[in-house]
Amino acid sequence: MNFHRIRPLVCAGVAMLMAHVLAAGGVAQAQNFPSKQINVIVGTGPGDPGDMIARLIQIRMVERFGQSWVVDNRPAASGKIGSQVVARSAPDGHTLLVVLSAHAVNPAGAMELPYDTARDFAGISLIARQPMIIAVHPTVKGANLKEFIEAARSNPSGKLAYSSPGVGTLSFLVGEQIVRRGGLEMPHVPFRGGAPAVQALLANEVQLTALVPAILMPHIKSGAVKPLAVSADQRLADLPDVPTLREMGFDIPAIYNWMGFFAPAATPPATINLLNKEITAALTEPATAKWLADTGFETVASSPAELDRFVVTEIDRWRNFVKEFNVRFD
Repeated sequence: MNFHRIRPLVCAGVAMLMAHVLAAGGVAQAQNFPSKQINVIVGTGPGDPGDMIARLIQIRMVERFGQSWVVDNRPAASGKIGSQVVARSAPDGHTLLVVLSAHAVNPAGAMELPYDTARDFAGISLIARQPMIIAVHPTVKGANLKEFIEAARSNPSGKLAYSSPGVGTLSFLVGEQIVRRGGLEMPHVPFRGGAPAVQALLANEVQLTALVPAILMPHIKSGAVKPLAVSADQRLADLPDVPTLREMGFDIPAIYNWMGFFAPAATPPATINLLNKEITAALTEPATAKWLADTGFETVASSPAELDRFVVTEIDRWRNFVKEFNVRFD
């Protein structure tokens, strides 16, 4: 028998055997998962959308897995601190990450990240999304965004500023879109979370912000803030008289603040698939789905592979925007 032919066959056989062993190990780990408390790192502050959804799912996951499901908020640095914790955690499924859109924005603005967003995380599932509402203090002139921009241009010495939950958040980028495309002089005032960002608007410390309906709608209904536009592809059912950005002359795609579940890279696929199955089931339960809808969320569960591809697409989108307008993240 030809030795040179035996060798590749033997190597192929060993490779197949190792693949089966590794696969079996992954299945075995999934069958034993979870074996201890699950820590869910949330890159936003208490009361923010990512935090609310993590805590909503928390109830369902404790029932399904029989293990503690602890939510740990790490809101600083646009979620980068929380992401770093998970990237460096053991890839066993017991440390998970819930992030907002800033997860895909950070690579566009940060000179250096302590992790690789596309390489160091394994997607589990998209969770939900919300458009942004652009709102102002009720004393500010303009019934819609176009009128606001015209008024701000006619009085450039007016003291206007906008708030966001932090540099690099989607709220920050929507504000930058308005400032740059509108030709305005309006400084950015970052906060550590959506709650303090809207509180600054209520106090008229800033005059504009862009946040999700879950945060702004109660204040819009009370008349404490005035909506000017929405970033969705169509008007919102709860705000039928508020135009979209495109209607206001902004020729840009719709912008949604999305949320997703991730695990450290190298987490066994069987564990990822189990988490995807259970999280998706939790999202589609009638009570959960109703809560999401009532608070303005649209459920957008996905497969792990779909989430991984989506993140790469989002990174490219925001890198292009930052480059085109020379947006600074300092």
